[in-house]
Amino acid sequence: MERDQYIFGIARMDLRHLRYFVAVAEERHFTRAAERLGIKQPPLSLQIRQLEQELGTPLFRRLTRHVELTEPGTLLLDEARQILEQVERTKANVRNRARGETGHIRVGFAGATYFQPRVPGLIQAYRECYPNVLLSPVQSNTPHLVEAVRNGSVDVAFVRPPLGDGEGLTVHALVEEPMRIVLPLNHPQARERSVSLASLAHETFILFPRTIGPGLHDSIIASCQRAGFSPILGQEAPQISSIVYLVAAGFGVSIVPHSIEQIRADGIVYIPIKGEAPRAPISLAVRKDNRSAVIRNFVALARARAPD
Repeated sequence: MERDQYIFGIARMDLRHLRYFVAVAEERHFTRAAERLGIKQPPLSLQIRQLEQELGTPLFRRLTRHVELTEPGTLLLDEARQILEQVERTKANVRNRARGETGHIRVGFAGATYFQPRVPGLIQAYRECYPNVLLSPVQSNTPHLVEAVRNGSVDVAFVRPPLGDGEGLTVHALVEEPMRIVLPLNHPQARERSVSLASLAHETFILFPRTIGPGLHDSIIASCQRAGFSPILGQEAPQISSIVYLVAAGFGVSIVPHSIEQIRADGIVYIPIKGEAPRAPISLAVRKDNRSAVIRNFVALARARAPD
């Protein structure tokens, strides 16, 4: 019964009572505790008496020159310290979450966007600025990631515009890189410094399926048509990064973003495009109605690092 009254009393008391009690318990003196708290000694003594009345037991033995904790007071001191520490941790956690310094972001990567140096550079910079935010990568393609951002299963996504259906999303342009021709090493033009698209009119092109990257796929086709021909489409690669291996195997030629040159496969060569060439843009997609501070910080950093 006494234990139940004790617990009930703790539930009713406010944090001020606990802070005052801990100060007196640690100083073992009302006057020194009052000075530490920045209050007068009589109000402090009154607060402690009220606390003892709430708990139904003395917490201190008042001696001539100091005070000592009673057995219930010793128990309360341990628990009061834990409560106050937990309150401070909770306040700090709430403030950190409000500032976007803690939390979780699911980041989508379309196609081979992670090969573009600005993308991993942004991820690294964000992790340095916000080390307590967990980043979970999600690899997919642009259409799937657009839908995932829209339905909330992915928070932000690096995608290849144009998106087709970007309703409900805000899309921030990050980088636009040139594209390169990929030729087999034994191709007649493999040693050229640059190659025009028109000179490849009779070649078989290895592209990825339009369904996984319609914007980039259409840009390549349109560039060939502007060069005066419709490309002969051969074997489809399952993804952009696997194109170079099909070219190396002799299935045809291709056009890929400049950053794909990081893939150093034997038997192929990357060559700049002479004249008008397609570009490979990368944007960051986020839901328009997103109110998360952690995502807002991610987007702000991405925009700040994007070239003018």
